[in-house]
Amino acid sequence: MRSGFIGTLAPYRRELLKITLTVAFFIAAAAAPVTGALKLLVYLVPYLIVGAGVLKAALFGIFKGQVFGEDFLMSIATVGAFCIGEYPEAVFVMLLYQIGALFEHIAVGKSRKSIAALMDIRPESANVERGGKLFTCLPEEVAVGEIILVKPGERIPLDGIVVEGASSLDTKALTGESVPKEACPGERVISGCININAVLRIEVTKIYGESTVSKILELVENSAMSKSKSEAFITKFARYYTPIVVITAAALAIVPPLIFGDFSRWIYTALMFLVVSCPCALVISVPLTYFSGIGGASKQGILVKGSNYMEAITGCEVVVFDKTGTLTKGMFEVCQIVPQGVSPSYLLETAAHAEIYSNHPISLSIRAACEVPLDKERVCEVEELAGHGVRASVSGKTVLAGNARLMESAGISCEEVGFEGTAVHVAEDGVYLGYIIASDAVKEDAAAAIAELRELGVKKTVMLTGDREAVGAAVAQSLGIDEVVAELLPADKICETERLLAEKSKKGRLVFVGDGINDAPVLSRADIGIAMGVLGSDAAIEAADIVLMDDSPAKIAKAIKISRRTRAIVIQNVAFSLGVKALVMTLAALGVGTLWEAVFADVGVCIITILNGMRALKVK
Repeated sequence: MRSGFIGTLAPYRRELLKITLTVAFFIAAAAAPVTGALKLLVYLVPYLIVGAGVLKAALFGIFKGQVFGEDFLMSIATVGAFCIGEYPEAVFVMLLYQIGALFEHIAVGKSRKSIAALMDIRPESANVERGGKLFTCLPEEVAVGEIILVKPGERIPLDGIVVEGASSLDTKALTGESVPKEACPGERVISGCININAVLRIEVTKIYGESTVSKILELVENSAMSKSKSEAFITKFARYYTPIVVITAAALAIVPPLIFGDFSRWIYTALMFLVVSCPCALVISVPLTYFSGIGGASKQGILVKGSNYMEAITGCEVVVFDKTGTLTKGMFEVCQIVPQGVSPSYLLETAAHAEIYSNHPISLSIRAACEVPLDKERVCEVEELAGHGVRASVSGKTVLAGNARLMESAGISCEEVGFEGTAVHVAEDGVYLGYIIASDAVKEDAAAAIAELRELGVKKTVMLTGDREAVGAAVAQSLGIDEVVAELLPADKICETERLLAEKSKKGRLVFVGDGINDAPVLSRADIGIAMGVLGSDAAIEAADIVLMDDSPAKIAKAIKISRRTRAIVIQNVAFSLGVKALVMTLAALGVGTLWEAVFADVGVCIITILNGMRALKVK
């Protein structure tokens, strides 16, 4: 079994063989007592061994119209060195260039492997129960509603609900958290987690293509497609920079000799100028750094859809939060029932039947609190009223269940609710039956998350909620949020977001954090949209730019820190690369220095910036 450095080099046997042969023939050529044309031939052997591929790539680049690449520059520089009799330097420049390319491939490969290992959550098979028997098949072949069996040590292949068994789940690959999560009957579980200590029977709720693990893999695979402004600038910079340098080198080779003479010296200077001008350190290290930063964030359960979003969040100025499921747990419990002219049980049963098809957390809590078995046959003509509640026909009677605005729109007077919870008012055939209070606990790390955002320089935190003013104000005060706007419809959230976008500074960025399907439009409109991944709806996750896999508000500050550190590394690489190149190019233009300094300014700087960029994989 290979390990350590030998294992790392194993995939590059061919490149290593070329380098080894080149070194051997180079030493032999240097020791050979030959002159003239024979000396040219003995140095040409190691040169072609190590440089044939570069010469071929340069030739193909010319035919494709992509002339000013690094292969072209190296080919001109080394062929020019041969033309002026600098055979050893020509071979050595090409040799060091290939060694640098090898280090580049190793570094990029290591970065990709780190992310691939992190994202090694794709399940290979699923154990599905069919006709009383257990079959092993591909996760893609399992349908919604089927029962799968997950044994200890196995990875959960599909999203679902536990119907039998209780176990602990290792969620580290998804959330970055080392503490196992408990799963028991009725609990929702997501694909990619590892079952630790007991057999679980799970009812599948999503096909594989819509499952959490599939979404994560898709996000990571597509993250490299979105370029940051820095990457776009470097690409554009290289497009204009390289031709300018080639023209300048040609001018150095022609103009000074016409004035001062000594063609050989000035051609050598021009060759130095060409070698040092290669922008490979910038072109490679900047995207590699962002790629590494995305991988480092993934280790923390933060999925960034592209380097442009990673760069944008570094300028976070305003953070806007949804309330339910974002700052609160989104798991409501009925804590008070206040009937008007009916029994508490009748009020609860009527509301539960009206909410029977809703997946809203409050609806789920009302159904869970109802002790009477619910009968779907009694319910028809169900209509979801966004931002208001639900209208349904229950046993032939029209039932309204929702907020005070719903009652007002129907012309029904309802009681003022002073309790700091969410009220669901219920009416039947136009008669007010009373209200039910459901409360939602604030997440344990929410207050600390707000405080940390303020420490990072976020100027303003805002909470937008459809809940009542009293509930919103109480939550905002407990968390230290600067501003709260309550009783909003989904369309109102867009208007408030537009207002906040207009109020922020020109360079500042507005981040919206939400989890529900109603948040999808705002997530798209904000400069950066962050979705809570586990509890979040598919629409919210699709619309967001960043997904937090464990629904922890504290991960917002972590995402900002990772992004700022990654950008700092990018700035270091750009400054170092341009600084060294400017110095050596100035020396070359003055006729001072040799090709060795030029090689360091190109290959050496490239290796240093690549290794520096890979630091972004390691999250502090």
